[in-house]
Amino acid sequence: MKPIDPTRRDVIAAASAALGAKMMPASATERVGVSGVPHHAPRAKRVVQLFMAGAPSNLDLFDDKPALRRYDGKPVPEHMLDGERFAFLKGVPNLMASPYRFGRYGDSGAQLSELLPHVASIADELTFVKSVYADQFNHGPAQVFANTGHHLVGRPSLGSWLMHGLGADTSSLPGFCVLVSGKIDPGAGSACWASGFLPSTLGGVELRTRGDLVPCVKDPDGMDRQARRRGIDLLAELNGERSRALGDPEIAARTAAYQLAYRMQDSAPELASIQDEPEHVHRLYGSKPGQRTFANNCLLARRLLERGARCVQVIHRGWDHHGSNDSDDLIHGLPRMCQQTDQAAAALVTDLRQRGMLDDTLVVWGGEFGRTPMREVRKQSHLGRDHNPRAWTMWFAGGGVKNGQTIGATDELGYTAAEDPVHLHDVHATILHLMGIDHERLTYRFQGRDYRLTDVHGKVVRRLLA
Repeated sequence: MKPIDPTRRDVIAAASAALGAKMMPASATERVGVSGVPHHAPRAKRVVQLFMAGAPSNLDLFDDKPALRRYDGKPVPEHMLDGERFAFLKGVPNLMASPYRFGRYGDSGAQLSELLPHVASIADELTFVKSVYADQFNHGPAQVFANTGHHLVGRPSLGSWLMHGLGADTSSLPGFCVLVSGKIDPGAGSACWASGFLPSTLGGVELRTRGDLVPCVKDPDGMDRQARRRGIDLLAELNGERSRALGDPEIAARTAAYQLAYRMQDSAPELASIQDEPEHVHRLYGSKPGQRTFANNCLLARRLLERGARCVQVIHRGWDHHGSNDSDDLIHGLPRMCQQTDQAAAALVTDLRQRGMLDDTLVVWGGEFGRTPMREVRKQSHLGRDHNPRAWTMWFAGGGVKNGQTIGATDELGYTAAEDPVHLHDVHATILHLMGIDHERLTYRFQGRDYRLTDVHGKVVRRLLA
């Protein structure tokens, strides 16, 4: 190979890359693709996030409020509006009761609405936290915050932090995978699973859920596996030369991506073959091969977890029910979203338990914020609620979670977290703790200071732990 004759641009790039590499801690570079050692004994080895983008209405699914039935249609007390900001509500809106019936389920007496019969059937497997709160009230910043611990784009996601701290238990598939279904709604998109300032190899990989799992997974006509291997090896050699010349760590990350893509040509087709699952499994999930559905994605998530993925994020969009039309109101839109997700979410927990995986797999369900107890009127013929980051419900199951309990409560109108409030930073700290990581010790030095998922906040929710 001929030596590289650097241009002035190359020299400047090399200097900046070398400075960046010098600021990068050794542990950050050494752990890329290599499983790290946890800070303490983990209760969970892997996590699946069921992220309901758009913000499900906790007041119509989990948090029955008799006071709302008493004051239904009455103006909200004005003191509740003092100093508050809303995304869309104006003036003095009226309170609105849920149009749905609630019941108590399981030995734990968990409270759920009639829209979630399948989740209700596994209530004793779950822990409900009804007092989650945060600060952002618009979808984009709130979704970024829910996944990265900060409302601005550019921070690493939870899955990326897990990969940074622990690596993955597979070399033939991405350790952090993302599956998306539902509507195309305004939101944060790939910022929810990006690696931020961590090495790009730690970012989430979005897999297709219809057609080929990965684009161009097959070799083109005339290209056999030996030829492809020789091409990948030559590319690695050329990239290695360039990396030694410039000292840019992203060149090594790009090489690792090519190598993983080559291995996925063998592993991805087998992974995607959900049609090979027994019929009783498809009945459990409600899955139908070939469709882009939440049910198929939950089944695919279980297959990924079985094959060594550290974190799988299953995102279902379309929960933003303001009451503009049939697709985004509480009478038509909300039941439709529950029909698309309720059975599969419960099935995933059941399936993991039946396979002996639930004890060391953490399942997390939730959105980016809750909804207001006040009605948002966009059309008199449709019911809707505005965004509310002051209180909402998440549920947890599996690895290290003390199941069969409800933590926290909202005020009598369901507006704010009134008992045992749990900030999203606390949720992140608890997830890391269950995975064997001390959230205060998992850091990455960037631009002169140490960053962490929980920044300078967060405490482990001890009541959630088994």
